[in-house]
Amino acid sequence: MLVKLSISGIKARLQDYLVLFSGLVVTAGIFYMFEALASNKAFLESNSTISSVVVIFQIGSVLLGIITFVYLLYANSFLLNMRQKEYGMFMMLGAKVKKIAQLIFIETFLVGVVATALGSALGILLAKVVNALLVSQLDLSIQHFQAFNQKALLITLIFFSALFLLAAIVNATKISQKTILSLLKDASTPAPNPRKMPGLILESILGVALLAAGYYFMSDLVRFQLIGIVMALITIVLGTYFVFHGLVLLFLQTLKQKDSVIYHGLQNFTLSQLTFRLKDYTKILSLVAMLFALALGALTVGIGFKNDIVKMTKQSTAYDLILNNSQLIEKKQLADLDITKEVVYRQKEDDQGIYYVATDFDKTPLQAPDYSQKNPKGYVSYSGETLMADLTAQDDLRRLETSDQQGKEIHFLSEADFAALGVPEQQLSLIRVKDFEQQLPELKKLVKVNKANNPSITQEQDYQQRATMYELFNGLYSGFEFMGFFLGIAFLTMLASCLMFKILSGANSDIRRYDMLQKIGTRKKLLKGSFKKEIALLFLAPGILGTIHVLFGLRMFDTLLQNPYASIGVPFGLFGVIYFGYYLLTVKLYERIVLPSKE
Repeated sequence: MLVKLSISGIKARLQDYLVLFSGLVVTAGIFYMFEALASNKAFLESNSTISSVVVIFQIGSVLLGIITFVYLLYANSFLLNMRQKEYGMFMMLGAKVKKIAQLIFIETFLVGVVATALGSALGILLAKVVNALLVSQLDLSIQHFQAFNQKALLITLIFFSALFLLAAIVNATKISQKTILSLLKDASTPAPNPRKMPGLILESILGVALLAAGYYFMSDLVRFQLIGIVMALITIVLGTYFVFHGLVLLFLQTLKQKDSVIYHGLQNFTLSQLTFRLKDYTKILSLVAMLFALALGALTVGIGFKNDIVKMTKQSTAYDLILNNSQLIEKKQLADLDITKEVVYRQKEDDQGIYYVATDFDKTPLQAPDYSQKNPKGYVSYSGETLMADLTAQDDLRRLETSDQQGKEIHFLSEADFAALGVPEQQLSLIRVKDFEQQLPELKKLVKVNKANNPSITQEQDYQQRATMYELFNGLYSGFEFMGFFLGIAFLTMLASCLMFKILSGANSDIRRYDMLQKIGTRKKLLKGSFKKEIALLFLAPGILGTIHVLFGLRMFDTLLQNPYASIGVPFGLFGVIYFGYYLLTVKLYERIVLPSKE
C-alpha cells in the first residue's frame, strides 16, 4: 500500500521529480564513468601512459561525490517542503506519523534507485565515448578497456544507495518531528521583516570588502600558500552571502525609488516580487554562485592545461628529435620529416672518455632549456669555449648522451687532435622540424629507431625526446581537460537543478497573484514578461558573480599555466548556452504552474 502511495505521490509531483531525476542521472553517469576508468585493473596494467589520467579521474570521483551529497540534501529538502502540506492533510485524515515517515523514505529511496540505475547505463555509454576521445585526443593506444565494469558499477550502486538511504532517513526524521499544524503552515512563505537602508549599505560594503580580500589572497598564493587558500575560501563564501543579502537588495530598493522605472508596465510588481524573494533566496543563490564558479573554473582550467601541452613540451627540451649514433640512420628514414634545422656534433669515445670537436659548438652553439626562465626565448646557448669552462653546461650536453656515454669524462678537442684519435667516429644529431604536432607520428617512429640503435638509453634519457615529453604532458593535462569538462557539466546540472527547485517550489504560492492580475485585466504578455525578468535576475545574479569569481580565481594558476586566460571564450560560451537553456526550461515550467492553459 505504501509503495503504491509513493508511486502515486511521485506521479503527482512528476514535474518536480524529473528535475531532481535528471540531475541525479547525469551525476551517477559521470561518477560511474570516472570509476570505470580508475578501477579497471587489466586496463591500468597494460597502459602505463594512462596512469596519470586515472589518478585525475579518481580525484574527480571524490569531488563529485562530495558535491553530489550537498546537492542531494538541498534537492530533497525542497521536495519535502513542497509536499509538507500534503503530508499534513494525510495526518489530519488519520495517517500516523510513522506511516508518513515510511512513505517519505520509500519515495526518496525509490527515486534514488531508479536514477542510479539509469545513470549507470548512461555512464557505460559515456565510458565508451571517453575511451574513443582518449584514443583520438590523447593520441594513446589503449588496450583491455571495457565500458562495462562490474567493480565500477558496484561502487556506483553502493555509493548512491548509501547517499539516498541517508537522505531518506533525514527526510523521514524531519517529517516525524513536525506537528500537523506546522506541516500545514510551513508551506506558506512567511513575510520577511523589512530591511532598512543603512543595514543594506553596511552589508553591501562588507560583502564587497570580503570579496576583494578573497581575490587578493587568490592573486598571490606563492606568498600566502595554504593560509591564502583557506582565507580566500572563507572571505569569498561570506562575501558572496553578503552581496546577495545586501548589495543586490540595495540595487533593487534603489530601482524601486525611481518613478521612471516603477511606473513602466509591471516593473513595480516585478521588483516587489524580486525583493520579496531575495530575502529568502540568499543561501541558495550563494550556493549556486559558488557551484557556478567551481563548474566554470574546472572546465576553464582543464582547457587551459590542454592548451599548454605543446608550450610546456617545447620548454622542457630544446630539440624536436635527438639521434644518438645518427650515422646508423638511413637518409630515407628522415625523408618524411620537414627539417628546418639539423645540427651534427662529431663524437669519439674510448674507455677513458668521450671526445667532441670544440669548433662544432662554435659554429652551431648547443641549446638547452633555460630553467631559470631569464632568457625570453626559453633557451640558453653554449659555445665550445663555454662548454670547456662550465661544468653545468657540460651537464646539459651529457643529458643528450646515452647511459654508456654519461659515465665518461667529456673532452673538447681541436680538429687535428680529434682526427688523431684511433677510434671510430660517431655522430650526435639534433633536429628541429617545421610543425612538431603535425609531424609527431614520424618523430615517434624515429625515437623508437633511436632506442633500437642505442639499447642503453634509459627512461630518464628518453624524456629528453620532445615526442616522449609530449606523451607525458598530453596524458596528464588532457586528463585534466576531460575531468574539468565532465565535472563542470555535473556541477552545472546540479546547481541549475537546485535553483530550479527553489524557484518552482514557490510557484504555487504565486498562482493567486497572477490570477488576480489577470482578473483585473492585465495582459498575459505583460505577466509573462514580468516573471521572465524575475527569473532572469535570479539566474543572472549568481551566474555573473560566479563568473567574476572565476576571472579572479584563475590567477591562482599563474604558476601552472602559461596564460590561464587564454581561450576562455570556449568554456564561458559553452556554459552560457547550457545555463541559458536551464533558464528557458525554468521559465516554461513556471509558466505552466502560474498561467495554466485553459481548455
